[in-house]
Amino acid sequence: MTVRQISVFLENRAGRMAEVTQILGENGVNIRAVSLADTHDFGIVRLIVNDVDQALTILRAKKFTVHDTEVIAVSIPDEPGGLAKTLDLFRREDVNISYLYGFVEKPGSSAILIFRFEEMERAVEVIQKHGLRLLNGEELYKL
Repeated sequence: MTVRQISVFLENRAGRMAEVTQILGENGVNIRAVSLADTHDFGIVRLIVNDVDQALTILRAKKFTVHDTEVIAVSIPDEPGGLAKTLDLFRREDVNISYLYGFVEKPGSSAILIFRFEEMERAVEVIQKHGLRLLNGEELYKL
């Protein structure tokens, strides 16, 4: 049970991120979650959007380098230590996390974590074994 994420590679210069978000907005693509990692020369913007195929088409037409990646979305309690407890499950099961980012869905209720794991299938098994709630793409895209 994975979710499609878009990764956009950008040169690290003023306004480049704004350009991506403006193009998506003008074309009716709604960003549900975003993460930006950068180095001195370039950045990688990771996006969860409501219409992945449309976003890919639009950004590629504008000459952006984009990739479609499978990630896992997990709902966890929005409480002190909620993230720590979740990450400890993966530590105990020896599942390596490549990266993650998150957002609060309902304050005081739930948060959503977006994960990329080295071993995606094994990570899903661990998540299910420990009773965490996986979100499918349709659930996440509609938030």
